[in-house]
Amino acid sequence: MVWTGISLGGHTDLHVLHRGNLTGVRHRDEILDPYIRSYAGAIGKDFILMDDNVRPHRSVVAEVYLEGHGLGRMEWPAQSPDLNPVEHLWVYLGRKASALSPPPRSLDEVKQRLLRVGPSLPFSVFGNLIDSMESRCRQCIQVRVGHIPN
Repeated sequence: MVWTGISLGGHTDLHVLHRGNLTGVRHRDEILDPYIRSYAGAIGKDFILMDDNVRPHRSVVAEVYLEGHGLGRMEWPAQSPDLNPVEHLWVYLGRKASALSPPPRSLDEVKQRLLRVGPSLPFSVFGNLIDSMESRCRQCIQVRVGHIPN
């Protein structure tokens, strides 16, 4: 698993989650504390966290951490990848990593490629993804149940 945070002004470093599944404690210790708290501090009082509602993000441990540090979270529908800009970033990153030769032969090589291409992404990619949210919301309303194209 790989995690990153994005905003109009840029992105956090990519973080590879090694050894097993993400839990609420791991989310707090590996994502919220080292990445989100400092990124929120750099953004300032306008910071609002948007996540994808997976259980570790909504765990009691995560809720207590966010509340304890005064970090607000956006209300967001569960299972809505078409609306979440970072989900589209994963598609973009995957394409960039896949374009490198030779093809990866292991999961570790895939991780290394993502870590190599992630920092080189232009800031315009993040802005374009976030700016496209209004359009994607309209498209989702039009298709009702289906998914919108990437």
